[in-house]
Amino acid sequence: MRLPGATHLVIGFQHRKEAERFLEQLRGRLREFGLELHPEKTRLIQFGRFAIEDRQRKGEGKPETFNFLGFTHICGTVRKTGRFTVMRKTIGKRMAAKLKAIKVELRRRMHEPIKDTGEWLRAVVRGYFNYHAVPGNFPRLRSFRHDVIRSWWQAVRRRGQRALRRDVFDRIVAQYLPAPTILHPYPLERFCAKHPR
Repeated sequence: MRLPGATHLVIGFQHRKEAERFLEQLRGRLREFGLELHPEKTRLIQFGRFAIEDRQRKGEGKPETFNFLGFTHICGTVRKTGRFTVMRKTIGKRMAAKLKAIKVELRRRMHEPIKDTGEWLRAVVRGYFNYHAVPGNFPRLRSFRHDVIRSWWQAVRRRGQRALRRDVFDRIVAQYLPAPTILHPYPLERFCAKHPR
């Protein structure tokens, strides 16, 4: 029996042999209870601060990425220092699905007062930013806001009433939609806050 979506987890090991041994033991333990890991969602990948160099040395290209908790996790480096960092970007398909849902709702709200729609959109965008505004994800946040604005402008233009000038609409956007900004601290800052020296 496979439990659909019961638990999603990511476990890190320094050495591949440790990971392989753990995976085999986990499969065996789950079998004792008539359970199994999802074959398409369970995989071992090389990831972490040594993955980039190791894969370059072997001619294997960039390290694999993985999706977890709404983000694609990528091996990267800090531009200023060249040190390893885990880059997180909003999963593209999830962002596209959210934008599509907003577009549908804007069409449904097309004849509501702009103030009401603006307040609703402010809550939606702020909620989206509260979760996704992590270091390294700024381009996706900017793109999300841009696409929301474009969908709202299209909905406003379809109202069939006296046309709203674009400069007036831009002032309305500035009033209701928050600008993208990184809200979550960088991992090292979080670590230092929990473990001060």
